[in-house]
Amino acid sequence: MAKLDELKKHLKRGKVYRRVDLSMLSKSVDRHLAELLKDGVLQKLSQGVYYYPKETVFGKTPPEEEALVRTFLKDDRFLLTSPNAYNSLGVGTTQLYNERTVYNHKRHGEFMLGNRKFNFQVKHHFPEKLSAEFLMVDLVNNIDKVAEDKDRVLKNVLAKAVRMDVKKLKQSVSHYGNTKAKRFFNPVLNAELVNHGS
Repeated sequence: MAKLDELKKHLKRGKVYRRVDLSMLSKSVDRHLAELLKDGVLQKLSQGVYYYPKETVFGKTPPEEEALVRTFLKDDRFLLTSPNAYNSLGVGTTQLYNERTVYNHKRHGEFMLGNRKFNFQVKHHFPEKLSAEFLMVDLVNNIDKVAEDKDRVLKNVLAKAVRMDVKKLKQSVSHYGNTKAKRFFNPVLNAELVNHGS
């Protein structure tokens, strides 16, 4: 029991741990994990991923998504987003999705972490944080996945694109756009070049 208490002293509330992290603190990690899970000290979020919940007056809080994904990936290089972010663009998307997308360099597929579903997508390039320009390009990349009228949304995207910072949009299209998105934005970007050239 003394070894278990020693392990508990190293745990921090609100932190997500991998089994391998805990194995450095305990020689009997599997036995200690079983006891900590049984006592409700830790929560199992996924295979080999555990959470030491923070306590509030409302009960135990879930882990922060970024900490959860960072621990799961064992990497800081990812972008956490959701199709809900498209709604901020004002181009006619209003649907709410119970899904998070994680652009990263390591994992691909859908994973349940805790009670939340994450769609991990391996991408070579993605920004460090979301921007309107990236979201516009990402929306066109994923237009087949939106629930709204696609033609109406794309028409609104074009109308918005001509009012955006063309340099930033061109950079996002170049870095993050798939072939379909590059073809879609090309008339807007070329028209802007012609306008600046005249």
